[in-house]
Amino acid sequence: MTDTLAPTRPMPPLQLPDAVRRGSYLLDPVHTRVLFSVSHFGISTFYGEFLRPTGMLDLSSSQQGAEAGALTVSVPVANVRTSVDLLDEELCSRDWLDAGRFPNVTLTSTSPVSLASRAFQVTGNLSLHGVTREIVLDATFVGAGINPVKQVYTIGFDIRGTLRRSDFGVLAALPQIGEEVALIVSAAFELQSS
Repeated sequence: MTDTLAPTRPMPPLQLPDAVRRGSYLLDPVHTRVLFSVSHFGISTFYGEFLRPTGMLDLSSSQQGAEAGALTVSVPVANVRTSVDLLDEELCSRDWLDAGRFPNVTLTSTSPVSLASRAFQVTGNLSLHGVTREIVLDATFVGAGINPVKQVYTIGFDIRGTLRRSDFGVLAALPQIGEEVALIVSAAFELQSS
Protein backbone atom coordinates (compact mmCIF):
# COMPACT_ATOMS: atom_id res chain seq x y z
CA MET A 1 0.00 0.00 0.00
CA THR A 2 1.46 3.30 -1.00
CA ASP A 3 -0.11 5.26 1.84
CA THR A 4 1.84 3.27 4.45
CA LEU A 5 5.09 4.72 3.11
CA ALA A 6 6.56 7.96 4.39
CA PRO A 7 5.45 10.90 2.23
CA THR A 8 8.06 12.51 0.01
CA ARG A 9 7.17 16.01 1.22
CA PRO A 10 6.85 17.29 4.80
CA MET A 11 3.59 16.78 6.65
CA PRO A 12 1.42 19.90 6.94
CA PRO A 13 1.27 21.55 10.35
CA LEU A 14 -1.54 20.43 12.61
CA GLN A 15 -4.43 22.85 12.79
CA LEU A 16 -5.95 24.09 16.00
CA PRO A 17 -9.39 22.65 16.75
CA ASP A 18 -11.22 25.91 16.07
CA ALA A 19 -9.66 26.11 12.58
CA VAL A 20 -10.99 22.74 11.41
CA ARG A 21 -13.03 22.85 8.21
CA ARG A 22 -16.79 22.55 8.61
CA GLY A 23 -18.64 19.97 6.57
CA SER A 24 -19.57 16.30 6.27
CA TYR A 25 -16.92 13.68 6.94
CA LEU A 26 -16.78 9.91 6.47
CA LEU A 27 -14.68 7.63 8.64
CA ASP A 28 -11.57 6.26 6.94
CA PRO A 29 -11.70 2.52 7.78
CA VAL A 30 -8.07 1.93 6.80
CA HIS A 31 -6.70 4.48 9.28
CA THR A 32 -9.19 3.98 12.10
CA ARG A 33 -8.65 1.45 14.89
CA VAL A 34 -11.32 0.24 17.30
CA LEU A 35 -9.55 -1.56 20.14
CA PHE A 36 -10.65 -3.09 23.43
CA SER A 37 -8.96 -4.66 26.43
CA VAL A 38 -10.15 -6.73 29.37
CA SER A 39 -8.60 -8.39 32.40
CA HIS A 40 -7.77 -12.05 31.75
CA PHE A 41 -8.15 -14.04 35.00
CA GLY A 42 -6.68 -11.08 36.88
CA ILE A 43 -3.26 -12.13 35.58
CA SER A 44 -2.86 -10.25 32.32
CA THR A 45 -4.63 -7.77 30.06
CA PHE A 46 -6.05 -9.21 26.85
CA TYR A 47 -6.53 -7.05 23.74
CA GLY A 48 -8.71 -7.25 20.66
CA GLU A 49 -9.89 -5.18 17.73
CA PHE A 50 -12.94 -4.68 15.54
CA LEU A 51 -11.98 -4.37 11.87
CA ARG A 52 -13.58 -2.31 9.09
CA PRO A 53 -15.52 0.30 11.06
CA THR A 54 -17.80 2.83 9.39
CA GLY A 55 -18.94 6.22 10.57
CA MET A 56 -19.61 9.87 9.94
CA LEU A 57 -18.91 13.24 11.48
CA ASP A 58 -20.88 16.39 10.65
CA LEU A 59 -19.24 19.61 11.73
CA SER A 60 -21.05 22.92 11.70
CA SER A 61 -21.12 26.15 13.68
CA SER A 62 -22.92 26.23 17.01
CA GLN A 63 -24.74 29.33 18.25
CA GLN A 64 -21.64 30.15 20.30
CA GLY A 65 -19.53 30.12 17.14
CA ALA A 66 -17.43 27.10 18.12
CA GLU A 67 -17.24 23.96 16.05
CA ALA A 68 -19.92 21.44 16.94
CA GLY A 69 -21.03 18.23 15.37
CA ALA A 70 -22.70 14.84 15.33
CA LEU A 71 -20.64 11.64 15.44
CA THR A 72 -21.45 8.02 14.62
CA VAL A 73 -19.09 5.02 14.62
CA SER A 74 -20.24 1.46 13.92
CA VAL A 75 -18.34 -1.83 13.78
CA PRO A 76 -19.48 -5.30 12.67
CA VAL A 77 -19.28 -7.79 15.56
CA ALA A 78 -18.27 -10.53 13.13
CA ASN A 79 -15.07 -8.56 12.42
CA VAL A 80 -13.73 -8.97 15.97
CA ARG A 81 -10.12 -10.11 15.96
CA THR A 82 -7.78 -11.27 18.69
CA SER A 83 -4.61 -13.30 18.43
CA VAL A 84 -6.61 -16.53 18.74
CA ASP A 85 -8.91 -17.73 15.92
CA LEU A 86 -10.95 -19.95 18.26
CA LEU A 87 -11.53 -17.00 20.59
CA ASP A 88 -12.71 -14.84 17.67
CA GLU A 89 -15.39 -17.45 16.95
CA GLU A 90 -16.32 -17.68 20.62
CA LEU A 91 -16.72 -13.91 20.95
CA CYS A 92 -19.17 -13.97 18.02
CA SER A 93 -21.21 -16.78 19.62
CA ARG A 94 -24.49 -16.45 21.54
CA ASP A 95 -22.61 -16.78 24.85
CA TRP A 96 -20.72 -13.57 24.18
CA LEU A 97 -21.53 -10.85 21.60
CA ASP A 98 -24.03 -12.90 19.54
CA ALA A 99 -23.13 -11.55 16.09
CA GLY A 100 -26.04 -13.45 14.55
CA ARG A 101 -28.72 -11.50 16.45
CA PHE A 102 -26.78 -8.29 17.12
CA PRO A 103 -24.50 -7.73 14.12
CA ASN A 104 -23.17 -4.27 14.98
CA VAL A 105 -21.80 -2.22 17.86
CA THR A 106 -22.70 1.43 17.32
CA LEU A 107 -21.90 4.69 19.08
CA THR A 108 -24.08 7.71 18.23
CA SER A 109 -23.48 11.06 19.87
CA THR A 110 -26.49 12.57 21.63
CA SER A 111 -25.08 16.02 22.29
CA PRO A 112 -22.88 18.28 20.14
CA VAL A 113 -19.22 17.42 19.94
CA SER A 114 -17.38 20.66 20.68
CA LEU A 115 -13.97 21.35 19.18
CA ALA A 116 -13.29 24.47 21.21
CA SER A 117 -10.24 22.75 22.73
CA ARG A 118 -8.09 19.69 22.09
CA ALA A 119 -9.69 17.70 24.94
CA PHE A 120 -13.44 17.21 25.13
CA GLN A 121 -16.08 14.58 25.90
CA VAL A 122 -18.37 12.59 23.66
CA THR A 123 -21.75 11.76 25.18
CA GLY A 124 -23.74 9.25 23.22
CA ASN A 125 -25.72 6.05 23.04
CA LEU A 126 -23.73 2.84 22.78
CA SER A 127 -25.68 -0.07 21.31
CA LEU A 128 -24.12 -3.45 22.11
CA HIS A 129 -25.62 -6.94 22.39
CA GLY A 130 -29.16 -5.61 21.92
CA VAL A 131 -28.83 -3.05 24.72
CA THR A 132 -28.46 0.71 24.29
CA ARG A 133 -27.02 2.78 27.12
CA GLU A 134 -25.64 6.27 27.46
CA ILE A 135 -21.88 6.46 27.72
CA VAL A 136 -19.44 9.35 28.18
CA LEU A 137 -16.04 9.01 26.51
CA ASP A 138 -12.95 11.20 26.68
CA ALA A 139 -11.75 12.50 23.32
CA THR A 140 -8.61 14.26 22.17
CA PHE A 141 -8.25 16.20 18.94
CA VAL A 142 -5.05 14.93 17.28
CA GLY A 143 -4.87 17.11 14.20
CA ALA A 144 -6.25 18.04 10.81
CA GLY A 145 -4.87 18.78 7.39
CA ILE A 146 -4.42 17.47 3.88
CA ASN A 147 -3.30 13.84 3.88
CA PRO A 148 -0.19 14.18 1.66
CA VAL A 149 -0.67 10.74 0.11
CA LYS A 150 -4.42 10.73 -0.57
CA GLN A 151 -4.69 14.51 -0.94
CA VAL A 152 -7.87 14.52 1.16
CA TYR A 153 -8.56 16.87 4.06
CA THR A 154 -8.62 14.64 7.15
CA ILE A 155 -9.33 15.17 10.85
CA GLY A 156 -8.22 12.79 13.60
CA PHE A 157 -9.30 12.00 17.18
CA ASP A 158 -8.42 9.57 19.93
CA ILE A 159 -11.45 8.47 21.96
CA ARG A 160 -11.16 6.46 25.20
CA GLY A 161 -13.45 5.13 27.87
CA THR A 162 -14.66 2.10 29.80
CA LEU A 163 -17.88 0.16 30.04
CA ARG A 164 -19.26 -2.58 32.26
CA ARG A 165 -20.12 -5.48 29.99
CA SER A 166 -22.79 -6.79 32.36
CA ASP A 167 -24.70 -3.54 31.73
CA PHE A 168 -25.10 -4.80 28.16
CA GLY A 169 -26.01 -8.37 29.10
CA VAL A 170 -22.62 -9.89 28.25
CA LEU A 171 -22.23 -12.12 31.28
CA ALA A 172 -20.05 -15.00 30.07
CA ALA A 173 -17.11 -15.98 32.31
CA LEU A 174 -17.73 -13.34 34.96
CA PRO A 175 -15.80 -12.66 37.14
CA GLN A 176 -12.83 -14.63 35.73
CA ILE A 177 -12.79 -12.47 32.60
CA GLY A 178 -13.01 -8.81 33.59
CA GLU A 179 -16.22 -6.87 34.00
CA GLU A 180 -14.71 -3.57 32.83
CA VAL A 181 -13.82 -3.27 29.17
CA ALA A 182 -11.54 -0.45 28.06
CA LEU A 183 -12.22 1.08 24.65
CA ILE A 184 -9.83 2.97 22.42
CA VAL A 185 -10.93 4.44 19.09
CA SER A 186 -8.25 6.10 16.99
CA ALA A 187 -10.42 7.70 14.32
CA ALA A 188 -9.65 9.44 11.05
CA PHE A 189 -12.44 11.22 9.16
CA GLU A 190 -12.17 12.45 5.55
CA LEU A 191 -13.99 15.58 4.38
CA GLN A 192 -16.69 14.82 1.79
CA SER A 193 -18.35 18.21 1.38
CA SER A 194 -18.20 21.62 3.02
